[in-house]
This record gives sequence, C-alpha cells and structure tokens, in this order.
Amino acid sequence: MTAVTSVDVVIDSVKTPRSTYRQEQADATRVRIADAAQRLFARDGYSATAMEGIAREAGVGTRTVYAVFGAKREILSVICERWLERAGARELAREVLDTVDPVERLRRSAGWLTTLYSTDFDVARVLDAAVDEDAETRELLAAKLRGRNRVMDQMISSVEPELSVPLAEAQSMFRAFAAVGVYGALVVDAGWTPARFESWLADALVHQLMSASAVPDPAHP
Repeated sequence: MTAVTSVDVVIDSVKTPRSTYRQEQADATRVRIADAAQRLFARDGYSATAMEGIAREAGVGTRTVYAVFGAKREILSVICERWLERAGARELAREVLDTVDPVERLRRSAGWLTTLYSTDFDVARVLDAAVDEDAETRELLAAKLRGRNRVMDQMISSVEPELSVPLAEAQSMFRAFAAVGVYGALVVDAGWTPARFESWLADALVHQLMSASAVPDPAHP
C-alpha cells in the first residue's frame, strides 16, 4: 500500500463519524429550536412570538435560528410534522381505512382524531389560532388544514354506501365535530379524558351519519 493510499484510507475512516457527529449536532439544534418555538407559540401565540425570542428560549443565537429555518413559518411547519410523527397519524389513518366493518371504521376515525389531538393539543391550538399577514404563512396554515380535512373526508367517503345523509354533509359534520374548540371545551375545559371524548365522538358519528341498517341492533346481535 502506498503512503498516499494509506493516508486516504485513514482520512476516509474518520470523515464519516465526524460528518455523522456534525449532523447529529445540527439535528439536535433544529429540535431544540422547534421545541422552544412550540413553547412560546403555545404560551404567547404565533404572531406575538419573534425569532429573537425563540433564539433566547432555545439558548442559541438569532442568526442560528435564521440559518436553520429561514423563516418563522418553517419552524411551525417542522413543529406540525413532528406532531404528526409522534401521533403516528399517517400509519393510524391507513389502519382505519383498512378496517373492514364500516361502523367500526367510522368509530376508529374518532380514535384517529382523538390520538392526534391528545398527542399534543398545543400544536392543534397554535395552528387553529395562528394568524399572520404574510401570504406564505397563510398558505402554510391552509395547507395543514386541508391535509387534515382530506384524511377525514377520505374516512367518511369510505363508508358512503352506509351513510344516512349525503356525503358532503357527512364530511362537513365530521369537520364540525373535529373543530379544535370542541375538543378544547370537553377535554381541556370540562375535564373529559381523551378516552371519553373518543367514545362520545364515535357514538355521535355512528348515530348521526350511519343508516339504521348499517348499525347492529344490540337486542338482536
């Protein structure tokens, strides 16, 4: 082995760990900033929170926050994505849609929403309350809402043959039940457990949306 080749091997052997360490540090900084921003958004509101305040809360320089995210709305986007990952929202939605029995599928739709909200309701409230004059921020917020609504609409459309009301009306009713204020009023303000909310929502969806022929009669199993 030549001297040059030997040196190349040594350099290659240390490059990857060093690169990995730097990436881990960068990821940790990104998470720390996102967590700090989430605390401030929840406490003070999205619009009232400045990038400088996020930097102080995270213990980093303001320039670091801008270098990592570029804009406040990008932090909000990452917060939302991490929330969905923690809730397992995408995987759970697929499980709901794979459920064979339509009544059980509708009941599990209530479970999907409850899991999403109970995982981190602060994020749901931030997204619901965030307002900003920046058009790109408004579009980001609208896109997040559209994404949630598409999932719920798909869940309702999957049981369309069993619905007692028109599809569009049933989808609108699910969205109304899923309003952030409804969960907040019952779970946060009234002290319901998430399990009680899920049971209530599941019963409401079945009795309000499903045709009588689709719902088993307890007296005649």
